[in-house]
Amino acid sequence: MKKIRIAIAGYGNLGRGVESAVAQSADMELVGVFTRRDPASLHTKTGVPVCKMEEVPEKASGIDVMILCGGSANDLPAQTPELAKYCNVIDSFDTHAKIPEHFANVDKAARESDHLAIISVGWDPGLFSLNRCYGQAVLPQGKDYTFWGKGVSQGHSDAVRRIPGVKDARQYTIPVDEALTQVRQGKTPDLTTRQKHTRECFVVAEEGADTAAIETAIKTMPNYFDEYDTTIHFISQEELDRDHKGIPHGGVVFRSGVTGLEGENHHVVEYKLTLDSNPEFTASVLTAYARAAFRLGQQGQTGCRTVLDIAPGLLHPQGPEELRKNLL
Repeated sequence: MKKIRIAIAGYGNLGRGVESAVAQSADMELVGVFTRRDPASLHTKTGVPVCKMEEVPEKASGIDVMILCGGSANDLPAQTPELAKYCNVIDSFDTHAKIPEHFANVDKAARESDHLAIISVGWDPGLFSLNRCYGQAVLPQGKDYTFWGKGVSQGHSDAVRRIPGVKDARQYTIPVDEALTQVRQGKTPDLTTRQKHTRECFVVAEEGADTAAIETAIKTMPNYFDEYDTTIHFISQEELDRDHKGIPHGGVVFRSGVTGLEGENHHVVEYKLTLDSNPEFTASVLTAYARAAFRLGQQGQTGCRTVLDIAPGLLHPQGPEELRKNLL
């Protein structure tokens, strides 16, 4: 069986996670890592070749799907439509408010080049998006609630690290216990963004940096922190490395709704994730959707998709007949 040829763009925590996920997938092989850094400075875990990002056009014919592992704040808005010109692509763009704009840009590039792209793949947006969709479809009379954490958000941590004067940072998203308890009990409170979560940042500032300016930049950052109560701690690199080296995360999606002509029966649907490694789990989701992108591309489909457009069976290495036998 010919294996799906996967390439990675960007080799941080997420890229290394994809490398591991591909190694666990019998129907895939990793053919290269592309980076903006000096390729000689990177040593991959599996020994796969490392190339300059500028080499993508000349090597694209040997790639079935490229998984983009950059950040949503500054990398993916430009990288995804650009790389979609050369091959099928997957990304984990997670700035919820900007997904429609990002979709339009990627869709245009992918259609013009006859490629298939899937954006905003991961667990939220991604698997949680699917569960919100299922919940609303099955229980139209009800409310959705999504809680994240406690855990490290890669996207938010990356956004903090991009602030001038920040050397390193970790950002934790923390559910408000009172709100979580109300929803789990079947209540349907109207909760603001601020009432559902708090954010906590541990920041290593560069020597001589204006910490007050950094704090203001974090707390007022649109789409990331401006709607939350945010606590900021300035610590040393040694403390960050010692106390915050892990990247755990998780969350819960609820649909609380009623059925019956009088709405007399109440139901709570709960989907929960508890993750030791946020980037490795996200990478595993990206890798499964790379399989779907390859299959759709083989059918001649082009343009952009999201997880809401992809049939679940396309993610699984088994074929339809096996899935009907084993999973239904």
